[in-house]
Amino acid sequence: MKLFGPKYPEEIAARVPPGQRLVKGWPVLHYGPIPRFDESSWDFKVFGLVENPFMVSYSELKALGPAKVTADMHCVTGWSTLDNEWEGVPVRVLSERARPKAEGDWVITHCEYGYTSNLSLQSVLDDDALLAWGHNGEPLAPEHGFPLRLVVPKRYAWKSAKWLRGLEFVDRNERGFWEVRGYHTHADPWREERYSYQEDKGSESEP
Repeated sequence: MKLFGPKYPEEIAARVPPGQRLVKGWPVLHYGPIPRFDESSWDFKVFGLVENPFMVSYSELKALGPAKVTADMHCVTGWSTLDNEWEGVPVRVLSERARPKAEGDWVITHCEYGYTSNLSLQSVLDDDALLAWGHNGEPLAPEHGFPLRLVVPKRYAWKSAKWLRGLEFVDRNERGFWEVRGYHTHADPWREERYSYQEDKGSESEP
C-alpha cells in the first residue's frame, strides 16, 4: 500500500476526513475466507418489518438497476480513496419495493458466513447508498465483495459490508460483527466515530 504525501491541494484536503490519509490502490481488509459464488443457488432477501418481504435471484436484482454513484471511501483504519465509481442498485429502490413499517427504522445487513452490520434506516436511504456489483467500470473482484456488497459512502467502510445476502428491517439497534467488538454504531468519518466508547446516550438513534 503506497501513501501519498501528507499535504494535499486545498480542494483535495477538503474531502479527506480527520485522521485519514490518501492511498494508491485499494487495500483488502476483511474477516474470514472469500466465499465462492454460484449464481444458480444465490439469492437475496429483503425481510423483517416490511409490508412486502421478497427474494430475488442475482439476475433479477441486477435487472432493478443499474445506477452509478461516484463517491469517496474512508476506512476506519485510516486510509481513504477518492472518486470511486460504483455500479449497482440503490438501496432506496429495494426499500420502496419492500415498504418498511413505521417502526422499522434500523437495518441489519446479512452477509455470507453469518457476518452482520447495523445501520440506521436514514443512513442506508441516502441517495449514494447502493448494492454494488461493479467498481470503476469492472465487476467487483472477489476480495472486494463480488458478487454484491453494500456501499454507504458517508460511513466508514466496514459498514459497506461485502458478500451481501440480505437486508433485514428491525425496530432496534442490533449491533453487528464489528460493532459488538468495539466499533461505533454510526461510523461517521467526519465526526471520527470509530469506537463504541465514543457513543453517548443518544447512540440508539441517528445523531
